[in-house]
Amino acid sequence: MKRTQVALDIAAPPETVWGLVADASSYAAWNSTVERIDGVFALGKTVALYAKAMPNRPFKLKVVSFEAPRRFVLEGGLPLGLFVGTRRLEVMPQGTRGCRFEMEETSRGLLAPLMARVIPDQQPAFDAFAADLKARAERG
Repeated sequence: MKRTQVALDIAAPPETVWGLVADASSYAAWNSTVERIDGVFALGKTVALYAKAMPNRPFKLKVVSFEAPRRFVLEGGLPLGLFVGTRRLEVMPQGTRGCRFEMEETSRGLLAPLMARVIPDQQPAFDAFAADLKARAERG
C-alpha cells in the first residue's frame, strides 16, 4: 500500500481552516495545485477535481465520510476495486487559537502496485496544498 501524507500546525481557528478545506468551490482561489472542483463535499456526493498538473483529466472522487467540522474522506479509482485511492482531510483543534491539519492518501487494490509505479510522487502536491492552506487561513 502506498501512502502520502502531510501534517502541520496552523495559527488560525479550526472553523477557518475547515471552511476552506470543506468548500470545494473555493479551492482554485487559494490552492495552487487545483484548477477547479465541480461539485460539493457532502456525504455520498461525487466531485470532479481538475488538478493543475493534468487540467484536462478530471479525477472523480466520492465523499465516503463527512464529519463536519472535523474530517472528510474521498475515494476514487478503477471499477471493481482494482485500484482505490482514499484521501482523508482532518482539522483538529489545538490550543486556544490554532489547529492541526492532516491530509493522508492511501491506495489499495489488485492493481495498486502497478499504479504506484505509474502515478507520479504526490508529496510535492501535498506539501504545496498544506502550505497554501496555512497561508490562506493565517491571512484571515
